[in-house]
Amino acid sequence: MTRVGMIATRSQPEIGGIESHVAEVASRVVARGHDLELLTTDRSGSLPRRERVDGYTVRRFRAYPAGRDWYFSPGLFWAALRTRYDVVHVQGIHTLVPPLAMLAAILRRTPFVLTFHTGGNSSAFREKARRTQFRLLAPLLRRAGALVGVSEFEAHRFEEVMGLPEGSIRVIRNGGSLPAPAGPVTPEPGLVVSVGRLERYKGHHRAVEALPYLLKSHPEARVEILGSGPYERELLTRAEELGVDDRVRVRFVPPVDRAQMAEAVGRASVMTLLSDYEAHPVAVMEALTAGRPAVVSRTSGLTELADLGWAVGVDQHATPEETARAIERQLAEPLVPDPAELPTWETCVAGVLDTYQSVLAR
Repeated sequence: MTRVGMIATRSQPEIGGIESHVAEVASRVVARGHDLELLTTDRSGSLPRRERVDGYTVRRFRAYPAGRDWYFSPGLFWAALRTRYDVVHVQGIHTLVPPLAMLAAILRRTPFVLTFHTGGNSSAFREKARRTQFRLLAPLLRRAGALVGVSEFEAHRFEEVMGLPEGSIRVIRNGGSLPAPAGPVTPEPGLVVSVGRLERYKGHHRAVEALPYLLKSHPEARVEILGSGPYERELLTRAEELGVDDRVRVRFVPPVDRAQMAEAVGRASVMTLLSDYEAHPVAVMEALTAGRPAVVSRTSGLTELADLGWAVGVDQHATPEETARAIERQLAEPLVPDPAELPTWETCVAGVLDTYQSVLAR
């Protein structure tokens, strides 16, 4: 039995792709007979400091400052430094948590694995600064027993940043399973669902702006946005400006309520993710696994989904009319991949455990 210390900036019930990945992977690692402890942060101080979730222990530590996304957490660093693990798995790269976790593992002489999980940001300045940030982290990253990307795009990106040969970074794709709905769920004609945190870079506004054009061919069309975040007011205002506010709905589905999410995705005629940046989005994988057709922006890791024939891709700078035509295509002749082609959380966890074993064997 391997004792795994998984370290992530945030975890459920907070929402996000990394949070979903951690929950799905951690529970399955434990189900396969391993011991796992998750160290994470809580800026609010309102979540339990320690709790058992799906067979593993979650320990939460305060992070500072409370109103910013730096996540400086001395308590998490000391806990990682003082606790014995066979292997440490660092999830994510963006905040101050990953470098502190890597440093603790190095000082403790514990082998560690890092999965990048890169994401976008609504701040253009911060997006431009990412490359410099990643180069500064390169000395720590080179000490990893293994580096993992969730897409070929992400792996190639860091191989270039770090000057590594092609193939140096493993690719383990996210899965996307959802539970079976409690009752029959039928796709609603013309319902376009966009899932993700309400930030501008997530591209929800592109689905809203395409709606007036979509209504010309599909008078029943509606857009439902599943998520929460600071961009909600702007999205609703944009819908009102376009005269489609009666056909745009924003609602929050708790990430731990998998049955409600399965029902919401199952009602979609088309899933859209028109984001500026995604490494390998869990939301789209869930929709594809549920048999729902998807439209994605041809940018970052989303381009791979279109190139693999799993989704219809639309140019990142497409006009609203062009975006509407892509959605119309998926409504008229849905492109849905064979489920056998898709990665699952089981294949993801098999890759993760194989990575642990290869690191420990060295």
